Amino acid sequence: MLLATGGSAFAQILPPAPGGGPPPAAGSLPTLAPAPLSPELTPPRASAPAPAAPAAAAQGPAAQNLAPIVKPKPKPKPAPPREMALATDHRPSLQPETFFATAKASERYAEIADTGGWPTVSALAPGASGKAVATLRRRLAIEGDLAAGQGEGEQWDEALTAAVKRFQSRMGLRQTGVVSGATLKAMNVPAAVRFRQLASSAQRIAGSTFGFGQKYVVVNIPSASVEAVEDGRVVRRYTAVVGDVKHPSPEVATRVVAINLNPTWTLPTSIIKNEIIPKMRKDPGYLARSKIRILDSSGAEVDPTSVNWSTEHATSFTLRQDSGIQNALGSIRINMPNSQAVYMHDTPSKRFFNTDYRFLSHGCVRVEGVYDLAAWLLDSSGRTTKENLLEKQKSGERIDLRLPQPVPVAWIYMTGWASADGMVNFRDDVYGYDRIGGSAHTAAR
Repeated sequence: MLLATGGSAFAQILPPAPGGGPPPAAGSLPTLAPAPLSPELTPPRASAPAPAAPAAAAQGPAAQNLAPIVKPKPKPKPAPPREMALATDHRPSLQPETFFATAKASERYAEIADTGGWPTVSALAPGASGKAVATLRRRLAIEGDLAAGQGEGEQWDEALTAAVKRFQSRMGLRQTGVVSGATLKAMNVPAAVRFRQLASSAQRIAGSTFGFGQKYVVVNIPSASVEAVEDGRVVRRYTAVVGDVKHPSPEVATRVVAINLNPTWTLPTSIIKNEIIPKMRKDPGYLARSKIRILDSSGAEVDPTSVNWSTEHATSFTLRQDSGIQNALGSIRINMPNSQAVYMHDTPSKRFFNTDYRFLSHGCVRVEGVYDLAAWLLDSSGRTTKENLLEKQKSGERIDLRLPQPVPVAWIYMTGWASADGMVNFRDDVYGYDRIGGSAHTAAR
């Protein structure tokens, strides 16, 4: 029983005592096997030696025009269809009421779990009928996606399609109205797991002193998205790439103070130690090709050949990547001073924005449409546009544009949250941070 020990989900959500331990260690994900490489072109098999031919025949036109038979390269497999989608809801993920709404929602889900949860559904599509449709109706009615009065019946109708789409919207999925793939998986997550997501998320934001302004920015890490909020409404929402499981994006509350065009990048010590040193041992020309300079404490440039790469000697220097197309930050950075040295920025690897799994960075947040976001931060009246910024960037020179008014920004980790009107949303716990109510295995039983 989820409430047996405390009688209320609120009791499990109270913030930890000051000076408490660090957040739980990140979980692990199965390593995906890399896609097979296209096979190399193979020459034709050598045949058994033939009897010697007359010299004249061997030099004839037919012999001279023979070409080797080359196997055609196999066509690449098409990318799997996208199932995730940016939310279209105008309500921000994080509002002043989010903690109380989420904690209240966790109590409702605890009650659902304690009374047996919801039934398991099977893959279905509009036009279906029978007992499986009746089960789907009951499942959607329990969470409120389908009106209680429509929770019975074996026929698929427009109301059921709308209910499936509402469920998909709350999960950050494309609204197809079809129960399959990621939608089917999300529907069959046990109610006890959903309780744990809400309670754990509420605990993480309990006691937050984030300064909501007339304008602010929210990065909800599990959603891999960025919200630009103005007057309590999301006015822009962007796809993002966030930290991977080994380099999770941290929870941060700070302010955006400037936009940096053509930024340089100072490499963190962890990257120097774990990536640069091993690469330089194998490939001494790596830094030069990557336009990364080594600087001593006075700012003077150091010759890479003078560094002992067999040790961690390089960590005593500053390694800085020049601005340009090869720069890891891309051509623009949103400067938000913080102790974690993380930023929102551009990226030369834009293809990753078109994938569903976007937990791929070293902790910073890469933003699709970052020039549009930067223009809004500088001037939401529209006088500053992304075209203005792109024109300035063409100079290739480092340009720092300070915001007329700093804009609050929060990076949060909410796998479950509710808005003031009771709308409840869920995302996958990629980092494995959700702990209230026990492990996923225990909660799923």
